[in-house]
Amino acid sequence: MAQAGLSRRAFAAGASLLPLASGAMASALPRPAGTRPLVIAHRGASAERPEHTLAAYALAIAQGADFIEPDLVMTKDGVLVARHENEISGTTDVANWPEFAGRRTTRTIDGEAVTGWFTEDFTLEELRRLRARERLPDLRSANRAFDGQEPIPTFAEVVALAKAAPRPVGVYPETKHPSHFRQLGLPMEEALIRVLAEAGWAEARDRVFIQSFEVGSLERLRALTRLPLVQLLASAGGPADRPGMRYADMLTDAGLKSIRAYADAIGVEKALVVPRGVDGRLSAPTGLVARAHAAGLAVHAWTFRPENFFLPAGLKGPGGPADRGDLEGEIRAFLAAGIDGLFTDSVPPARAAVPVPPPATRA
Repeated sequence: MAQAGLSRRAFAAGASLLPLASGAMASALPRPAGTRPLVIAHRGASAERPEHTLAAYALAIAQGADFIEPDLVMTKDGVLVARHENEISGTTDVANWPEFAGRRTTRTIDGEAVTGWFTEDFTLEELRRLRARERLPDLRSANRAFDGQEPIPTFAEVVALAKAAPRPVGVYPETKHPSHFRQLGLPMEEALIRVLAEAGWAEARDRVFIQSFEVGSLERLRALTRLPLVQLLASAGGPADRPGMRYADMLTDAGLKSIRAYADAIGVEKALVVPRGVDGRLSAPTGLVARAHAAGLAVHAWTFRPENFFLPAGLKGPGGPADRGDLEGEIRAFLAAGIDGLFTDSVPPARAAVPVPPPATRA
């Protein structure tokens, strides 16, 4: 199919760029001495291609990502597919299909009313008719040139793409709204592990991290697998499946110790590691990384984006919000704070900040 040809071309372009550093993919947590932080391609190369497409993932691999990150939702017939949300009007052309007009509806997702089209109302065959489009067209207008080209990939296809890479590359899936899908009779955790098992990666601790904002999803996964699990944490709010729990409490020393009972790492909103001051510039690190490491947890920070709109003051470049600034400089500030990995929409600045050592030469 068309995606396979594109992927081969992307791999060919990047195959000789980046030899794997010794220990770079090690999943012992926190990160062992002598290994480098992980570069995780957030939704693929989403600053250069529409997110969660095989084209975006293939480009990220060619650019040197250690892991590609698919957000996972489910179809009506129980197939895991890669979309940021189960509501897909912002990332596909579903609104242009008259035969699907009647499926527009309003649902309560994680306590909030959401109107649109939802993956759980489509079979995989129906979803495959749709084509992806850029989610942030005002900031990433160049990506609109790729609108309408790529279908929604299955998780199995994403794993296969990583396995076919010319160097070791892992996958870093996130279960999105897992309690919502479980209530619909579409449990995600078992389906996820099944896909990995079918790919031969059920025990590939150096190729897989599994993440979720929901505690229950990770606890279910811990009963199913010894693969590394990552509890996602934000600056505000709390897990959708634990109404009385707040992320702020989970970030205390006691909270981190509780997370370690079922997870191996925390994936944190980057302001929790290095906040911004009232002037918009980066401030001093918070000390979270050291506390997490003391609890036995690695720290992966999200999300690093290249556009001025997202960058802190002092690192913005010339031009407007959609123009690019010094993302490498921002990443270096977080590396200095000790993070073990980072999620980025643009791999090249991250790869520049976390270089791969050249291969050893024989005497």
